[in-house]
Amino acid sequence: MSLTTTVPKEYVHRASLSEVFLTGWHESGPDAFTVTAQWPRSHSFYSSRHAVHDPLLLCETIRQTFPLLTHAAYGMPFGHQLSWSHFQYAVNPQAMQIERSPAELELRIQCRDIRYLRSVPASMSMSIEVLRNGGLLALASTRFGCHTPKVYERLRGGHEGTGRASGGRLPPDPVPYTVAGRDRPEDVVLAATTEPRRWQLRVDTEHPVLFDHPVDHVPGMLLLESVRQAAHALDTSQAPVMLTAMDVTFNRYVEYDEACWIEGESVSPVAASARRSVRVNARQSDALAFTATADLTDF
Repeated sequence: MSLTTTVPKEYVHRASLSEVFLTGWHESGPDAFTVTAQWPRSHSFYSSRHAVHDPLLLCETIRQTFPLLTHAAYGMPFGHQLSWSHFQYAVNPQAMQIERSPAELELRIQCRDIRYLRSVPASMSMSIEVLRNGGLLALASTRFGCHTPKVYERLRGGHEGTGRASGGRLPPDPVPYTVAGRDRPEDVVLAATTEPRRWQLRVDTEHPVLFDHPVDHVPGMLLLESVRQAAHALDTSQAPVMLTAMDVTFNRYVEYDEACWIEGESVSPVAASARRSVRVNARQSDALAFTATADLTDF
């Protein structure tokens, strides 16, 4: 009998074993890998609504493959830092149904456009197919950078090493959790403003999942969550919908010490199956921090 375990939590940059979703990996070809993962039937933050898995659980699972493969397959030393520049996914809603046992996934990953610095990757792109029970669950692509401590120090310009710093300020009050498409107020990452379709990013550094470990900038998964919540806030129908696709370009780090503003608008759907699409921009210090588009689909 083969025994199942997770990959080492250090390889996916998580502090809690319960937040590690990857169970194994092997090389399948030149710069090609197969990674296995398991999703729980329920999760405290990536909550299962309407008997389907949360698409942001897919995003976190894919995010964990970046450090896993750069450390385990490409020899990136611990202490190096990763930075997202682009991320895109599209999911098959029918494959996201919750079954009687945890979901077993296979991620087929092709690494490409790899730029090396002294035999260690400095940046790379990944194309990812996610399979469940042999069928296609999602397609994704991404690009990210890998930075030595010295390079990261230059990139961060004095912000590195600040851990959970947030200036001692409490996060602003959240919008109603039903507006944000959440089940609990503590999971809401948007705060209301006096302007329609504009919110302040709500950064609660005590959140046990989004801040599983200290980081010196607002985590990328929190930014993806803000896109999802803005999309729900713009959708006033209250019908059950899933964020079936997202395309995000990250332009700069989002810092703790200044307000970040999330702006959203409805746009014409790109996918034929989407009920509506939204564009979401984040601004901080009068600069565009990230821009995203997302599709909402009925289920």
